[in-house]
Amino acid sequence: MTTGEKQTIATHLKNSGVSRRNFLQLCSKIIVAAPIGLSLTSHRTAAQVAKIVGKARRPSVIWLHFQDCTGCTETLLRTSAPDVAHLILDVISLDYHETLMAASGAQAEAALKSAIEDNAGKYVLVVEGAIPTRDDGVFMELAGRPSIQVVKEVASQAAAVIAMGSCASWGGVPSADPNPTGAVGVDSVISGKPIVNLPGCPPNPYNLLAVVLEYVTMGRLPELDQFARPKFAYDRVIHENCPRRAHFDAGRFAASFGDEGHRKGWCLYKLGCKGPVTHASCASRHFNEIPGCGRSGRGFRVSAALKKESCGRWGRSRRCPST
Repeated sequence: MTTGEKQTIATHLKNSGVSRRNFLQLCSKIIVAAPIGLSLTSHRTAAQVAKIVGKARRPSVIWLHFQDCTGCTETLLRTSAPDVAHLILDVISLDYHETLMAASGAQAEAALKSAIEDNAGKYVLVVEGAIPTRDDGVFMELAGRPSIQVVKEVASQAAAVIAMGSCASWGGVPSADPNPTGAVGVDSVISGKPIVNLPGCPPNPYNLLAVVLEYVTMGRLPELDQFARPKFAYDRVIHENCPRRAHFDAGRFAASFGDEGHRKGWCLYKLGCKGPVTHASCASRHFNEIPGCGRSGRGFRVSAALKKESCGRWGRSRRCPST
């Protein structure tokens, strides 16, 4: 993983053997992920977006792991077409990522230090996982230091911070009662830096790429809602575009899992689906090019009915409702 002065995205893609067709396809996916709400994609064609993105230098990204399952990393890598995963990693300069890098131990620490020093004030910090805070953060250490100390140090020199997934956004599963480690989201321990929350279990990888490219090409973050989520991805509830919506409107509801209504694909609202209150783009911007939920592979976030929670809704991934 190299640091220092970055090539433009267009130059790096050319040197990596990426065809213009594949690059245009990626830009098309970004437009689909963010048809409105981004200056980069607003009223532009894929070719116009590619021209703007191509001129930008590859953004340096430092990716830190904390209390997580690595599912947010998997969503970045396990796109349905391998070329897309490689293309995403060619567009950004992933200068530090504990799961993907070959280095370990002292070499990994040296890589992190180098990435910070070479790109100070310019890199985007991506945080995956909740931050344990109880007892001064002793429940998780990196190279002998509490993780809360590490994230504060790395964030202090970042240009912007992206909380990738529900755990990093607001604690997620690690913060479930009784929350023995005092797990919290990034914005509970970091202040004075632009922070974008991308909740989801896992979130759509194109939302991450769209936020990063908006920042490096336009010099600003996308418009955020009250929970620091980008409006282009969390502006509406899943219910509006759910494939089972017609059954909801017609009053056809599954009464129990496995009954006739369930087998016919009727609405799962009475079984606990949180689609009507969950803001996410799953139903309209398909997950990794496959219609379906990032957890189950099908059915968007209506699969959350199985757990009676909503992976993209604030607080719901920590405490399941009583009903």
